[in-house]
Amino acid sequence: MKVKDIQVFIVGNPPPGFGGRYFVFVKLTTDDGITGIGEIYCATFGPQVIKAMTEDVFGRYVAGMDPFHIESLWRQVYSSGYTQRPDPSLIGVLSGIEIALWDILGKATDKPVYELLGGRVHERLRSYTYIYPQGDEDESLYHNAELSAKRAAEYVKQGFTAVKFDPVTPYTAFDPRQPSLEALDRAEKFCRLLRETVGSKADLLFGTHGQFTASGAIRLAKRIEPYDPLWFEEPTPPEMPEEMALVARGTSIPVATGERLCTKYEFSRVLELRAASILQMALGRVGGIWEAKKIAAMAETHYAQIAPHLYCGPVEGAANIQFAASLPNFLILESIQTWGGFHAQLLKKPIRWEEGYIIPSSEPGLGIELNEDVALAHPYTGDRLHLEMTNHPVS
Repeated sequence: MKVKDIQVFIVGNPPPGFGGRYFVFVKLTTDDGITGIGEIYCATFGPQVIKAMTEDVFGRYVAGMDPFHIESLWRQVYSSGYTQRPDPSLIGVLSGIEIALWDILGKATDKPVYELLGGRVHERLRSYTYIYPQGDEDESLYHNAELSAKRAAEYVKQGFTAVKFDPVTPYTAFDPRQPSLEALDRAEKFCRLLRETVGSKADLLFGTHGQFTASGAIRLAKRIEPYDPLWFEEPTPPEMPEEMALVARGTSIPVATGERLCTKYEFSRVLELRAASILQMALGRVGGIWEAKKIAAMAETHYAQIAPHLYCGPVEGAANIQFAASLPNFLILESIQTWGGFHAQLLKKPIRWEEGYIIPSSEPGLGIELNEDVALAHPYTGDRLHLEMTNHPVS
């Protein structure tokens, strides 16, 4: 069996757009007709550039390969052009291709991917969601503590036992910065009202996106510690885990990080520095499923837990599920609400979510099938990036 063909789908994500402006899916086909689907999480270039990069990598390294030879492929692509260092764009492309290869391997062996990763450890996976606007609500929800608390109560009623929020946006190209007194007050108000609303029925996941200096993050952490968040997410930018380690030592709140990191090498620094005890790799960027499994094994030796990140489409979501089901140190999985809406439309059979938990599929491969008609009917024709930062300083 050899990999023969590739097709890249650039799918526009219609309003409300939860998960990003568009999704980049990769479909591989073998010479005996087995197909595999993967997803690239790369926000550094426009999607047409990412498509060209993916086709280039496919032509150089993937076409004609045995899909079982993932380890060898990984080293070849990682070393492409004499690099041999974490490159988020290249590794994002590799991740999407690698996920598609695992989908092929599962179908070829008639096994779900988790059985090829050591077997299923968890029959169901605890999940959480961001607090998203709903109906006529707009993005002002993200800064409205009263409305966010109301939405959190609705999520808890659905069955969620954890909700995430980031009331101290924006994140900018000029971060890190000190939080303003207004931001500190707002953060504390959010935590107070949400804790009063949900009580002990749900964990509070305090999200940030690397906005703060270490000292600023510690100041913020002191404000919200009384409300016992489960984690403080990415308090400082990802480039200097030494600074994040100062935050981890300066607060009782567990620090979580990883959505912007790629490869075992970047996560190794986080673990060695004790910069975070919860790792949030994005499988479409980190290097794929096998690389994530290696990172999870390293984390296990540091008693660190895994909470796969998701701000992407349902293919990365399905890969997260297969990966998480195999982990002894799994903590919680990010959902886009209950996997309905456009995420469900993109799949022939939606991801199974029940009362706060995801039930891993036992079907071969990733356990999903992309609805290609829906994907092709929603092309992304813009030129904006998947995610964009504020491009001016914020005081």
